[in-house]
Amino acid sequence: MNYRDAILTAAAGVFAQHGFRGSTTRRIADAAGVNEITIFRQFGSKEALIRAAMQHLTESAGLATLPEIPADPERELTEWSESFIQHLRLRSSIIRKSMSEIEERPEMCEFASDVPRRASNDLCLYLTALKRQGRVTEKFEPKSAAAMLMGAIFGDAMGREMMPDVYPQPKEKAAQMYAQLLLRALGVENGTGKATNKQTKRSKQLSH
Repeated sequence: MNYRDAILTAAAGVFAQHGFRGSTTRRIADAAGVNEITIFRQFGSKEALIRAAMQHLTESAGLATLPEIPADPERELTEWSESFIQHLRLRSSIIRKSMSEIEERPEMCEFASDVPRRASNDLCLYLTALKRQGRVTEKFEPKSAAAMLMGAIFGDAMGREMMPDVYPQPKEKAAQMYAQLLLRALGVENGTGKATNKQTKRSKQLSH
C-alpha cells in the first residue's frame, strides 16, 4: 500500500469513528503515520480528503459480477449477495456515520450510497434477463424485487450486531438464504435452471 492509499484508508477509518467534524487532519495524519503537511500537499483540504477516501472505498467494493445472460441463477445470485453483504459489513461503521450526518453533509451519504445504487441497477438488469429468458413464473417489477433482496441484505449488515436474534442463522448462510427466497418468490425453479411447464412453453415461444 502506497502512502496515498494509507492516508485514504486512515481517513475512512477516522471518519467512521468520529464523523466529519471529529475527523481532524491531525487525527488522520497520526492514523496514517504521516504529517499534516503531507495531507494538505496531497489533497488540499480535509473535505477533499474525506471525499477522496469515500471514493476510494467505492472503487474497492469488489462486488461479484452478475452475468448478462443468466446460467445458474441460484449460484450467481448467491455469489453476488454474499459479496454485497460482505461489502456492507466491512463498511457498516462508515455507512452508519454517513447516514447520521445526512442532513448536515448530504454529499457524504451520496458517496456511501454509490455502490448500493450501482448494485441495484446491476441486479435489476439481471432479474430482467431472467424474465426475458422465460425462467420466471411470477409477475414482478424488477426494482421492487431488487429492493426486497437488497433491503434484507442491508438490514442484516447494519442490524445483526444489535439484534442478532432477528436475523437467520448461521450468519455465513444469510446471504444465500435471502437469494434463494427471492428466487422462489419469483418462481425460478432452482439454480440449475430446471424449467416448469410454463417456463418450457415460454422458452419454445421465444426460440421461434
